[in-house]
Amino acid sequence: MRWTNKASAGAALALLVAYASGALACPDPDKALGVSRFIEIDTSGGAIFGSMTKRDKEESFLAEGEVVLTFDDGPVPWVTKPILDTLDTFCTKATFFSVGEMAVNYPAMTKDVLARGHTVGTHTWSHPNNLRLLSIDKAKDEIERGFAAVALAASADIAPFFRFPGLNDSDELLTYLQSRSIASFTVDVISNDSFIGSPQRIAERTLKQAAARGGGILLFHDLKRPTAKALPAILAGLKAKGFKIVHLTAKTPAVPLGTLDAELQPVLAKASSRDVTPFYGPIPPPRTPEGHEPATSELAPPARTRLADPPDAPDKQASSAP
Repeated sequence: MRWTNKASAGAALALLVAYASGALACPDPDKALGVSRFIEIDTSGGAIFGSMTKRDKEESFLAEGEVVLTFDDGPVPWVTKPILDTLDTFCTKATFFSVGEMAVNYPAMTKDVLARGHTVGTHTWSHPNNLRLLSIDKAKDEIERGFAAVALAASADIAPFFRFPGLNDSDELLTYLQSRSIASFTVDVISNDSFIGSPQRIAERTLKQAAARGGGILLFHDLKRPTAKALPAILAGLKAKGFKIVHLTAKTPAVPLGTLDAELQPVLAKASSRDVTPFYGPIPPPRTPEGHEPATSELAPPARTRLADPPDAPDKQASSAP
């Protein structure tokens, strides 16, 4: 496993140009959280990050007081959009673990997440709560179909980042993810927004848990209206408590199995006929308040292999997304 704390030269240059032109000024600098630093994840070792797993995991890449914002289960336009708007208001970025079935049903929303500079990974095709209860072939299909669907919906590269539904991982499936050069992300702080209906209580719990742990990977869901309503208070609270936002990117994109495209294209075409897809230019760099540019120093720990001999990967056939 390797990860680096740097932006690419091209992205850094684009960021400097944007700052110089003032095009990426935050709407409310006093409210802005920004992005403290970028972490580029090399997924070739099939790493697993986050504390909530019984498996052999990687050392945390976060320092005290740093958090990563993550959202599962979407996209759902009436929830994901206000979440994106709030993230824009605070000039910060998150990672979205999208469900394939949701992504192909709302392709415009999938594109919007990427267009606003966030990272998109996957969360299976249909969100079975426990992949361990499925046959290994069915579980692998859920994983692969999720990547293929989200990439098709995005019409762009997505990250080889995966989160197990219910955080129910297994050694066998982690071995398979490693064979596909896919990193797995569990969490450190659970907002419990799947079970709490009060935005105030969601915010209070999240901030309390983050403070007790000193930061970490935070889990939310862009499927729940209370989450969208709680997010402004959560981000304001993180800023008030001095937390710094870290944004994750992938060194190389996911390589979906193109053999699934023929099955998924009709679903996407049907959704696209009713889901107006906006036009976007190049994805812009994250907006950050002046004086808070992300760190660009390099940091590359030694490679760490979870398994000595990962199994052969299936044929890696590139997606034929338009």
